[in-house]
Amino acid sequence: MTSGDEPPIAPRSKSEPSVPVRPAPRRLELERGDPVLVTGAAGFIGSAIVRALIPLGVRVIATVEPHGRRANLSGLDVEVLPLDIRRRSEVFDAMKGVRAVFHTAAVFRFWAPDPSVFYDVNVHGTRNVLDAAAAANCERVVYTSTVATIGLDGTDAGQPANETVPNRIHALHGLYKQSKYVAEHEVLRAAAEGAPVSLVHPTFPLGPRDLRPTPTGKVILDFLNGKMPAYVDTAMNVVHVDDLAQGHLLVLERGQNGRSYILGGENLSMRDLLHIAAERTGLPAPRRQLPRVVGIAAGFVSEMLQGRLLRREPRVPLEAARMSATRMIFDSSRARTELGFTTRPAVQAIEDSARWFVENGYVHPRRASRIRWAS
Repeated sequence: MTSGDEPPIAPRSKSEPSVPVRPAPRRLELERGDPVLVTGAAGFIGSAIVRALIPLGVRVIATVEPHGRRANLSGLDVEVLPLDIRRRSEVFDAMKGVRAVFHTAAVFRFWAPDPSVFYDVNVHGTRNVLDAAAAANCERVVYTSTVATIGLDGTDAGQPANETVPNRIHALHGLYKQSKYVAEHEVLRAAAEGAPVSLVHPTFPLGPRDLRPTPTGKVILDFLNGKMPAYVDTAMNVVHVDDLAQGHLLVLERGQNGRSYILGGENLSMRDLLHIAAERTGLPAPRRQLPRVVGIAAGFVSEMLQGRLLRREPRVPLEAARMSATRMIFDSSRARTELGFTTRPAVQAIEDSARWFVENGYVHPRRASRIRWAS
C-alpha cells in the first residue's frame, strides 16, 4: 500500500456481537471504585488522563501496547493491562464491567515501514473499542481524535478554526491524518446509532512525560539541543498536557452525545513560541525564518532518501513538513463555554516541557549547562 492509498473499511460480520443502541446520559459522575479503562495509557496524553483519574478514587484499568514502554505509569496505583486493540476478542474481554472508556490509543507518527498499521490501529482498533464498549453496556466513551481532521479554511488569514469547519479526506496528506479522519467517522456513525460517545480534538500539547517525544515536544527539544538554526513561518495552538487531561474528564462528565470539542490553549506563531522558550531558558532563539516551501522541500527530500530508499524513519517526514507549513490555529470556545474548560498560560506549558526534557537526560550536557531558568 502506498502512502496515498487507503484500504476499504471492511463490513461488519454477521457473527460479530450485536451493538445495543441507547441514548447517552446527559451527565456522568464517576464514583469511587468505578472501573474506568484508558487505552494508550502509557502515552503522553493517556498517562496524563490516568493521573487525572487517580485522585477520584476510581479503579483505573490502564491498557498498554504489548512490549511497549510503560515508564509513564511507573509507581501509579493502576491496573496495567497489555492490550493490542487490533485483537477484537481481547478488547471485548478487557471491556467487561467497565463503566467508562477513554480511547486515546493510536498510531501517532508520520511514517511507518508498514503503512497498513495506520488503518489497522486507528480505524479497525477504534471500531473494536466502540463495539466492545457497547456490548459491555459502557455508559460513556470519550474518543481522542485530532485537530488534523478539522478544516483550516481561513487560518492563513488569521481566523482560528473551530469544530464546525468541515474537512475532506482528499485534502489530508499522509496516512496518519487520513486514518484518523476515517476513524472519526466510525465514531460519528456509532453516535448516530445511539452510542454514548463524545469526541475530543486536542491541539498541540506540551508538558512533562513526553517520552518519544511528540512532534510538538520535538520542537522544544530541538531548540534545547541547538538543532534549530532556523524556523518556518507557521503557527500552532499550545495546550498543557495536564489541562488537556482535565478537559477529557469534563467531556466524560458533561459532553453531549456525538459532539466534538476542541481542547486547546493559546495560538502562537512559531517565532513567539521559540522566543518564549528562549526567555525561560536563557538560550538564544533562532533568528532566521524560512519560507514554508523550504520546509516542504526538506520533507520531500528526507522522505525520498531516508524513508523510501533507506527504509528508515525520515528526519523530516513529509507529512510533518506539510503540517509545519500550515497555520494550525484553533478556537476552543465551545469547550470553555459548554464544559467549563480552562487552561494555564502557554508559557507554563513550554517551560514544563523544557524542564522535563532537561531533567530526564534528553538535552546534551553541554547545552544543559548553558540554561539559566527564568525566576
